[in-house]
Amino acid sequence: MSETKPKAKSGIFVVRTTTGQEKIVATLIEERAKARKLAIRAILIPEGVRGYIFIEAATPYDVLQAITGLPHVRSRLAGKIDISEMEHFLAPKPALEAVSEGDIVEITGGPFKGEKAKVVRVDESKEEVVVELFESPVPIPIKVRADFVKIVEKEE
Repeated sequence: MSETKPKAKSGIFVVRTTTGQEKIVATLIEERAKARKLAIRAILIPEGVRGYIFIEAATPYDVLQAITGLPHVRSRLAGKIDISEMEHFLAPKPALEAVSEGDIVEITGGPFKGEKAKVVRVDESKEEVVVELFESPVPIPIKVRADFVKIVEKEE
């Protein structure tokens, strides 16, 4: 009979980085993990948390090997964190949850990418928002998918 080795239980470790450099650090960690065949299973850069990345690895030693000497890495927080502490980062948020009428948004996709606009109407059933561009000489309502807008300023 053949015996199979049980997989080592992995843990989630937190690495502190320079704010705004999370993607660069994650890419460098990924490249180093592949080159050195480290047991790093996943790297997460949560959208709402700046200056931190989460690494799923078999041991803290693997994380230490991956981050030692990398630019923009500040430190590794001691210990593991439980997956229950991260679940709110993993659950998808509805795109329309935060957008409301009167908000100032930036369009992040499509032909009007980069333009700023004011939200005129929110259509929750179709997950669309109707906006009016600021740079347009004549205010023309434009329908945009809700995940293509980023809130710049909330209506007071």
